[in-house]
Amino acid sequence: MIEFPVSGVETYWWLPAVVAFGISCLTSTGGLSGAFLLLPFQVSVLGFVGPAVTPTNLVFNIVGIPSGVYRYWREGRMVWPLVWSIILGVLPGLFVGAYIRINYLPDPTAFKFFVGLVLLYIGGRLGADLVRRKHEQATKNKVLADFKVIPLMFTVRKIGYEFDGREYYAPTMIIFFMSLVVGVVGGIYGIGGGAILAPVLVSVFGLPVYTIAGATLLSTFVSSVGGVIVYSLFALFYRDTGLAISPDWLLGAMLGIGGTFGIYTGARIQRFLPVKLIKAVLTACLLFIAVKYILGFVL
Repeated sequence: MIEFPVSGVETYWWLPAVVAFGISCLTSTGGLSGAFLLLPFQVSVLGFVGPAVTPTNLVFNIVGIPSGVYRYWREGRMVWPLVWSIILGVLPGLFVGAYIRINYLPDPTAFKFFVGLVLLYIGGRLGADLVRRKHEQATKNKVLADFKVIPLMFTVRKIGYEFDGREYYAPTMIIFFMSLVVGVVGGIYGIGGGAILAPVLVSVFGLPVYTIAGATLLSTFVSSVGGVIVYSLFALFYRDTGLAISPDWLLGAMLGIGGTFGIYTGARIQRFLPVKLIKAVLTACLLFIAVKYILGFVL
């Protein structure tokens, strides 16, 4: 057993890493780091409910995400215009989100309700897209070259690229403003924003999950760095309140170590998995936790 200093969590030293590996291996196939499921694990299983749990979750992103980003970049599936559009919107929103979390959502009951609403939205978007059975490209058993992204355009109005013989386009400014709002939510929740944006990019704009995964992971990494810095700065102004705001670096690192191997593994096997399977598993996990948290607040 080990006791983590900031959170006060006492558990088996290997448990955070093992759980992070399993979750991130699954979620990274859909372009998500797994932070949105790790936060409920920390809150409900480890009993870490204070504001410091949010930046600790972001530390997991910082440690765990680079391995998956490297894999997507190596396979030529990084849509760089999408990355920049998301990052420029998410970073300013993180500051506002951190302020709201510290001042208005320090109570664990209210925070769980907020988490439940976010997860319900994400799961609902994925579930609705799954039920509609939108056309998906048959990708199994294709050679690696078929999975490369070919940039076509990047302007203030539109992002365009070619993938698997088809052209895809998305509005730049709409993605930017959506990312700004997502940055606020991500700053409160501690997920970096990729978990919210990925379902929207797939279900609303019709972008293939095989191409948005790398972009959402990289933008989540960058925004997580910004989020940890913001929370660390806020901690300086709240030192006399007794409220733990700075991240638990040791716990975040242990989660991140598991995430490093899990995200890389998920990115490696993603192109061999059917899109419908990826969406179905993620949807089930999201809705289960969302309903549990919301009912716990209402009842």
